[in-house]
Amino acid sequence: MGLLLVVTVAASIEYYRQVRKAQKEYEKAKGIVEDIVLSFDRELKREADKLDVIAFKIEGNFAKADNSLKKVDTLEKRIPPLENQMSIFSQTNSQSNENILSGLTGLQSKVKDIEVLQETLKVKIAGFEEQIQKFTFAPEIRSEPVMPIKRDKAMAALTDTEISVLEMLSAEGPKTAPEIKERVHLSREHTARLMKKLYEEGYLEREVGKIPFSYSLKKEMEKFLKKPENPSPT
Repeated sequence: MGLLLVVTVAASIEYYRQVRKAQKEYEKAKGIVEDIVLSFDRELKREADKLDVIAFKIEGNFAKADNSLKKVDTLEKRIPPLENQMSIFSQTNSQSNENILSGLTGLQSKVKDIEVLQETLKVKIAGFEEQIQKFTFAPEIRSEPVMPIKRDKAMAALTDTEISVLEMLSAEGPKTAPEIKERVHLSREHTARLMKKLYEEGYLEREVGKIPFSYSLKKEMEKFLKKPENPSPT
């Protein structure tokens, strides 16, 4: 009986050990399974979130597609009136093109006339340049015949500007019209007319051997300018 009791106790102890070992294995397996389940749940949640995002994007695309369809419908409604306008415009444009072509034909003839005129002007300009070169390279400077001075208009008919020009020539010697223009602050045309007038009325002498002409005061006028009894200029 004692032996049987010992064997029973030993078997019980061994059984208890096996049960504890099995319980530990179960707890370990249970933990592994729980980890697997948690990991699977997390993956399922991620996939569900991705599906939600995809569904949201799909809904947005559907909304955009719907708006695009509405715009297409609106454009389709606008196309027939535009086609009518284009047809009218093409008819009008064809008439305008005919008018433009006729105008271009006239312009071509005018351009040809202008080209002919340009060639003629080139020939004339070349002749003028040859004449200018002849004047420029003249071997000697000659003076035009002195025009007789009109003593009755010697000073009374002169303006202040004309008198200042005469005094400047008397004090500084011969000058060209461009040099005088810079001093009297007049335009080129005005200065040219002024010098031509003074020359033609007998106040100045003119050297024509080169261009531009050089103007100098006549000796008689120098005497008039120095005389105190001269009437004051107007």
